Amino acid sequence: MVPTRDKTSPLMRRVIPIAVDDSASVASLYQSDAKIYARGVSGWFNYWRWAMVFATQAVFYGLPWLSINDRQAMLFDLASRRFYILNLVLYPQDLIYLTGLLIISALSLFLFTAIAGRLWCGYTCPQTVYTEIFMWVERNIEGDRMARMRLDQSPWGFNKLARKGAKQVVWMVIGLWTGFTFVGYFTPIRQLASEVLSFGLGPWELFWVLFYGFATYGNAGWMREQVCKYMCPYARFQSAMFDRDTLTVTYDLSRGEGRGSRPRSDTPDQYHAKGLGDCIDCGLCVQVCPTGIDIRNGLQYECISCSACIDVCDSVMDKMHYPRGLIRNSTENGMAQHLSQSQMLRRVLRPRVLVYAAVLCAITVGMLWSLVVRANFKVDAQRDRGSVARLVGQGMTENVYRLQIMNATEQAQSYLIRVGGLEGAQVAPDAAVTVEAASSRWVPVRVQVPPGISAGSHSIVFVIVSQATASTPAGQVLEKSVFLVPR
Repeated sequence: MVPTRDKTSPLMRRVIPIAVDDSASVASLYQSDAKIYARGVSGWFNYWRWAMVFATQAVFYGLPWLSINDRQAMLFDLASRRFYILNLVLYPQDLIYLTGLLIISALSLFLFTAIAGRLWCGYTCPQTVYTEIFMWVERNIEGDRMARMRLDQSPWGFNKLARKGAKQVVWMVIGLWTGFTFVGYFTPIRQLASEVLSFGLGPWELFWVLFYGFATYGNAGWMREQVCKYMCPYARFQSAMFDRDTLTVTYDLSRGEGRGSRPRSDTPDQYHAKGLGDCIDCGLCVQVCPTGIDIRNGLQYECISCSACIDVCDSVMDKMHYPRGLIRNSTENGMAQHLSQSQMLRRVLRPRVLVYAAVLCAITVGMLWSLVVRANFKVDAQRDRGSVARLVGQGMTENVYRLQIMNATEQAQSYLIRVGGLEGAQVAPDAAVTVEAASSRWVPVRVQVPPGISAGSHSIVFVIVSQATASTPAGQVLEKSVFLVPR
């Protein structure tokens, strides 16, 4: 006997013995999953899912084409080491904001998962969104579930070749457009479009367009649920954020069992007398699931909370004239204690949720405050290592510095450079420095101090003052350095 895996339950696999030749022992370490033919579904949750598809893709595909101040509104210019986000101009020194954004994203994921399970996966995850788009294309070209199954089982002919070929072409176009748009966040998208039309695309731009296009095509068109089940780490650690008051897609076991078909005319008393529950065992909840699980077997890590099974089950309940909610969003405590929706919602404000929310609010407010008070220019001061401290006219001691002034505004700015922290220190020459819009400039600065300063290292502070313009107020930045007095 050789054990093999039964695919009837994605959560609990049972071992089924199959007879083989007693003289040989074969153990299969791999079993491929059967192809999932997800059935189309309509309903309240499906409308929300498509609303999120339209919203996320409108932002992703449309944002690179927006212009602000005669430049692309969202552009990560790696070559110039400048990042344009709407009216903000950020430099590599502003990496702290990226760190803050990642922390906010992670805490938001933890918070929403603790409250309502895998909402991110079911509605806004790029894998889910593009899989939904690719499945819509597939349904419109090849037909719904049964039509696709018949097409796959039929021999190759003109009809099958035409439908399969058309689907692949549309998938590739969507994938390439997605790759093109993604690269357009790093190379100005209008320039990128003209290079594509003139066949003048650079090797790196071509590589990344094809790379992300192929990734979209492969993940959403072919791998689909395999990404969610085997590649995404979130499915593995999500249970650490769940508790008995987390809303998840749940099958009402006490109401639905035992399963079985019955005439639509049967009253509840009649089918209950036969030992039947409200579940008619139609299997539609399995057919609409994009990951191919049976939610009636309980919560499983493959469930992405898309709620397609809720929509289709409610439609079946309507046809049978049964109450809706055989499959619904509920909690473990809600099912065990038969809590109402309002009672479950009152349990939302529990310690875990409050801690996540408090930390998230604190970091978000801190980051927004930091952006509001952020200076519109930055300064980096370095002693010129190629020049030693020296004596100049009238016994003055001079050190040479290089100041990098980074203008983070969209207009040219003038700056005055002063020095303090050491008695008698002065900048020579004392003149304004102009830096073009959204650019940086290295400025050589000579600092002189009068005689009588003791030998050694002394702290000084550069004071850089931006002159006010019609659109930007005056600002000031302090940058510390050291002044060396030779013995």
